Amino acid sequence: MSKTGNMDRTADREFEEEERRGKILEAKSEALYKEANGYIQSLRNVTGTQVRIATTIEQYFDEADPMGAYGVKYKEAVTKLEEEVREDVDAGFRQAVLEPIGRYYAYFPEIGEAVRRRNKKLLDYDTARSKVRKLVERPSEDHTKLPRAEHEAEVTREMYEAMNAQLTAELPKVIDSRIAYLDPSFEAAVKSQLSFAQDARNAMEPLRQYFPAEPHGHEFEQAADGILGEMSDLQICRLAM
Repeated sequence: MSKTGNMDRTADREFEEEERRGKILEAKSEALYKEANGYIQSLRNVTGTQVRIATTIEQYFDEADPMGAYGVKYKEAVTKLEEEVREDVDAGFRQAVLEPIGRYYAYFPEIGEAVRRRNKKLLDYDTARSKVRKLVERPSEDHTKLPRAEHEAEVTREMYEAMNAQLTAELPKVIDSRIAYLDPSFEAAVKSQLSFAQDARNAMEPLRQYFPAEPHGHEFEQAADGILGEMSDLQICRLAM
């Protein structure tokens, strides 16, 4: 009825602006929660993959090969790192980052329901106003209809304005609270990343002594090309060609 012009429609630009900001914040809070959850899942994937790589590498070498012993040490290091991520980093990140963000985001469905009730009451008020207007334009033979309609419109207006005033006052508070609320979680997220980086370095650093100084890229290529060249000289490779 409002779209076809058969019903009065109340416009409240102030509330509509706060509602728009609230929806944007809700969408960003949802995205933040999903990305934070994805981060901790990525850490598990990284450390879990390292363990699987180490397990596979360990099977490449004979026990007498020095690199075989280094492979064992590598597996021990990444296994310990994977355990630390699962027991310490994961738990701390969930407690200080994921759970607070999740609690904050959980309020938005309740806010949305309050907004829907307010919008429903606004629709009731506009309907009641339209009814009064039509009775004024085309009086009914029943002279009690207009007073009843006016009373109904007045009651509905008071209910709508009370709900609207409360939401208009409280929505900005919810939006403005995001900084103070999320600041500790942001700090915890940064510290968690720093902690993981330090743990990873501490786990890998003792292994440095077992490997020569890092060669340049072209030296890697030369070494790899040499081995592949030896493989190509084998009879089996010639038969395949």
